[in-house]
Amino acid sequence: MIPVFDGHNDILYRILQAPEKREAIWLTGEGKGHLDLPRMAEGGFAGGFFAIYMPSPHDPDADMDAIMDAPPYEVPLPAPLPLGPCQAIAVELSAQLIWMERASGGRFRIVRSVAEIEAARAAGAIAGIMHMEGAEAIDPDCEALYLWHAAGLRSLGPVWSRPTAFGHGVPFKFPSTPDTGPGLTEAGKRLVKTCNALRIMVDLSHLNEKGFDDVARISDAPLVATHSNAHAVTPSSRNLTDRQLDMIRETKGMVGLNFATGFLRPDGRRDPVMGWEAILRHLDHLIGRLGEDHVGFGSDFDGATMPDGIVDVAGLPRLIDAMRAHGYDEALLRKLAWGNWIGVLRRVWGG
Repeated sequence: MIPVFDGHNDILYRILQAPEKREAIWLTGEGKGHLDLPRMAEGGFAGGFFAIYMPSPHDPDADMDAIMDAPPYEVPLPAPLPLGPCQAIAVELSAQLIWMERASGGRFRIVRSVAEIEAARAAGAIAGIMHMEGAEAIDPDCEALYLWHAAGLRSLGPVWSRPTAFGHGVPFKFPSTPDTGPGLTEAGKRLVKTCNALRIMVDLSHLNEKGFDDVARISDAPLVATHSNAHAVTPSSRNLTDRQLDMIRETKGMVGLNFATGFLRPDGRRDPVMGWEAILRHLDHLIGRLGEDHVGFGSDFDGATMPDGIVDVAGLPRLIDAMRAHGYDEALLRKLAWGNWIGVLRRVWGG
């Protein structure tokens, strides 16, 4: 089985919603969601980014599921979140990640370097990277970033769509370009420079186009979007234009293919009945624009509607079989599934 390294999942948020069920969610599987240890082993999931995400208060007038089921659409962006409560949630989620490692009996390891990823792989353990999706738990002076780095944080997205002290995200809008607002704030520019100094990877997924351009001007690291697709195939605000893909290629960066149906289907719908054509069109376009060394997977498991061919993490071998039938050879499959992520992390983190 080809091992898979994945750019994004939201299992920590699923545990946050039902912490009393965390053993069933993580260790044995509860028959819900997209990830658990048994299905990860079944699907060849060998490593990935585990997102610390701060949810907005629920607004019944902005029901994303209902709105995104009927394109064209624009989901109203939630208001910015205050620092203190976000720091408390981030601490809780990081504690759950540490619990996942301790409870796994050696099957899961939090990793902080490429050497630790490779050691986990050699031991048959899943490698987990601590990632923040939205930097609301970081103060504008970035002092907390040093604490989080010491705790194991190795990847961070300045925004999750809603605005933060650091910049502006894209709304969930179809059809739309990602050019939807202003660029990074002064705090955002400071955040990028501090991440560079600490070798924390900056994730461009969810960031708007002007913010993307600001990161490209400021950063001395490869440009990476952990879970984004090709705007030329699906014109969603969440997808990357060819110009952005070219900029990522020039820095020897990386894009992880997002499995969310609304960002894959050309019509922007969330309907999971879609076959393999749209997924393969995105992969072909990304590879054609970025080159075969700069594309991987960024599933968004436990955070999005999955295509009917994949369903959950156990469906990863079916995706790889479809890619093989499409004409991708074994060497390319191994790059897309595993090797390209390891390569870009080595370029960002060093070592």
